[in-house]
Amino acid sequence: MKYSRSGWTDEQLKETYYELLKPRMIEEKMLVLLRQGRIAKWFSGIGQEAISVGLGLSLRSEEYILPMHRNLGVFTTRKIPLNRLFSQWMGKPGGFTKGRDRSFHFGTQEFKIIGMISHLGPQMGVADGIALGNLLKDNGLVTAVFTGDGASSEGDFHESLNVAAVWNLPVIFIIENNGYGLSTPSNEQFKMKQFIDKGIGYGMEAMQVDGNNILETRKTFTELAASIRSNPRPVMVECMTFRMRGHEEASGTKYVPPHLFEEWGKKDPVNNFENFLLTEKVIDEAYIALIRREIKQDIERNLEVAFAETSPAPDSQLELHDMYDRRPVPIIPPAAAISEIRFVDALSDGLRESMRKFKDLVIMGQDIADYGGVFKVTQGFLEEFGKPRVRNTPLCESAIIGTAQGLAINGMKAIVEMQFADFVTCGFNQIVNNLAKTHYRWGQNVDVVVRMPTGAGVNAGPFHSQSNEAWFVHTPGLKVVYPAFPADAKGLITASIEDPNPVLFFEHKALYRSISGPVPEGYYTIEIGKAARIKEGSQVSVITYGLGVHWALEWMSEHPEVNVDLIDLRSLLPWDQEMVEESVRKTGRVIVLHEDTFTGGIGGEIAAHIGDKCFRYLDAPVVRCASMDTPVPMSLELENNFLAKNRLDEVMQRLLSY
Repeated sequence: MKYSRSGWTDEQLKETYYELLKPRMIEEKMLVLLRQGRIAKWFSGIGQEAISVGLGLSLRSEEYILPMHRNLGVFTTRKIPLNRLFSQWMGKPGGFTKGRDRSFHFGTQEFKIIGMISHLGPQMGVADGIALGNLLKDNGLVTAVFTGDGASSEGDFHESLNVAAVWNLPVIFIIENNGYGLSTPSNEQFKMKQFIDKGIGYGMEAMQVDGNNILETRKTFTELAASIRSNPRPVMVECMTFRMRGHEEASGTKYVPPHLFEEWGKKDPVNNFENFLLTEKVIDEAYIALIRREIKQDIERNLEVAFAETSPAPDSQLELHDMYDRRPVPIIPPAAAISEIRFVDALSDGLRESMRKFKDLVIMGQDIADYGGVFKVTQGFLEEFGKPRVRNTPLCESAIIGTAQGLAINGMKAIVEMQFADFVTCGFNQIVNNLAKTHYRWGQNVDVVVRMPTGAGVNAGPFHSQSNEAWFVHTPGLKVVYPAFPADAKGLITASIEDPNPVLFFEHKALYRSISGPVPEGYYTIEIGKAARIKEGSQVSVITYGLGVHWALEWMSEHPEVNVDLIDLRSLLPWDQEMVEESVRKTGRVIVLHEDTFTGGIGGEIAAHIGDKCFRYLDAPVVRCASMDTPVPMSLELENNFLAKNRLDEVMQRLLSY
């Protein structure tokens, strides 16, 4: 291994040696503790330290780094107190996740490190969002994100690089090419010779470095960061290296040919650099002994602190509390002036008012800028707010949702429009595993609204008509909102944007232009989680939301003899249990109506809650009226047969006659 002293002072070389040796010695200690059963798991980065340390010494402390399992050098160069790292690995309260997540699965705003989740790839979209925030703030900062050669097979890799290239985002994408994805060798992962060959496909600069040469990595990252700060753009850096231990210790290394260990063992980044410094007389054996003693004492001292901590005491109330950022959302009453407008216009008005109020709010989605969105909700936004804040996106749902989270981490607000709610499947992982779990895991709010044009009744077929709100009601950490009237659409979208938590905002396509109503002018909000009583009644309770509210109103107009207490939930997570219970206690009969399929719909959850809390007040079984357990057909006749509306009268009559 060849090192060049050019441009390096003795003090810089000594600093580099210290920072390179420290993670190696920590790892060696962790392997001992693992064998002793004092820690549960370890992902080793031995042999790869020069990449993490080279980067950590190259970026400014205010620049975000998104590392993975084998990047301990990022954490140590950022000077995170070792006792906190050790506590994190042991699941102790002194770590960063209160014992809720393991190893390097955490983030910290204090040290500008955003950890990974187990689903490899999503961190790259988050890096895009952080970098976009820096670009919009014009602060000249760089973001760096790690991925492995195996993880780069994920779709998130392609999506995130593509978005970064299209938007010229100041990101360094670091690929640690260590030859294996767990036990799968590179020749079973991809066909190209080297990752830098991909750069031309993205219109992106790409370079390859010796990932075991600490001076080469540090010099490369230092120069690259300086260049990107003055000329924002993404760059791919492939670092050639090798994993000297198993994917994690339990997996072993029997699948690796022995000659590779011999070959790469000669390229050990710590030993080679130490020998180079000895040869150059920058250090001597006494200095090495001194530094090793200092690091060892530091490790042992901080281990004592971590081991002395008690394990986290279970506290169910705290666990539930920490699912959400509990900062109150301001409830702003509406103005007196009212206009009669359509659902789509009320929604657009609420978005526009929010864009005016929050200068750091960015809207992203396919065709939302010049075209105004396929439903024209954002028509005219480009002219008023400009391209930086009204952003057409590539067809990269996962990367864009990750980008929204990155914007939130960087102190901004984001709205993502799914062109149709059906397409959210392409970004499902980012929502349920990243957006939803981040606050619970390490206390970071995720200020993101995902708009979901949803529902049937427009003859759009199986892939443009699904009611998929129940998927997200099942996911703690999210909020789910579903208005039925124009005034609610406006007041709830503004409240959703005010809310520091991730919100899935469902907008029924069939209501966009078919429903009009009185809508207050100006800016106001409606409390999320608060239902509305549409009609007071005493004979039967109808609990519903979205298009179901209008089906119920139509049925009521045809049956004025039935005294219905009609409850519009408006929010599904959280939902207004108090108002539902009060209604059921009053009427003794209840029907839960929704457009979603019968099996697995939220109606089952509401019915179970009523049976548990209100059983003694019931005069009949709780009944559900829902759509058929099939995909949504396109044909008008088949779609009408599919929808719950087709069965509402029969179900209602059965309930009333019980």
